[in-house]
Amino acid sequence: MKNTLRPLLYSSIVLLGVLFSVLYTSCQPDKCKAIACAYGGVCNEGSCKCLPGYEGSNCETITRKKFIGLWAVKEKGSVTPLRQYPLSIEPDSAVTGVLIKNLYNYFNTQKVRAILQGDTLIIPNQQLMGKVIFGKGYIHSTGTGVNNSITMRYEVIDVATQLVDDFGYYADLDFSDPSEWTKQ
Repeated sequence: MKNTLRPLLYSSIVLLGVLFSVLYTSCQPDKCKAIACAYGGVCNEGSCKCLPGYEGSNCETITRKKFIGLWAVKEKGSVTPLRQYPLSIEPDSAVTGVLIKNLYNYFNTQKVRAILQGDTLIIPNQQLMGKVIFGKGYIHSTGTGVNNSITMRYEVIDVATQLVDDFGYYADLDFSDPSEWTKQ
């Protein structure tokens, strides 16, 4: 009698274990069921993972919107004196790209291309109008508004003379200060 109950008992325990695991996993709520991620974002464990160029809890915001517009620049380079001038940032064809017009109070007929990564504006190394330019800046709040200031560190090199005008990019070497941009 003992020998016939033992396999039955083992089978019952295994069956209960299988049933419990099926019921347990089927009762787990889908954390992404009520989440709609915009612009191709994908929900994972109840949070949206946004594609580059988008942000927000549901990827509903185009990142570059906070950069687009008119900016007042105040800067003093390692070569140029203190000056103020306007520039504009416009959308580029890629959602992660922007075009900067009148950067350095010089690049007004050709626009400087930049790439956005969250709150960071990156100017990849490029040659325009006889100059090489590259840099990186961060958008931030100054207390009077949201995302209304950019601290930009960049460098301009004259191709003909090799003269370097630095705006905080290599501050440790030349003690230059970054360029400050204020949204208008």
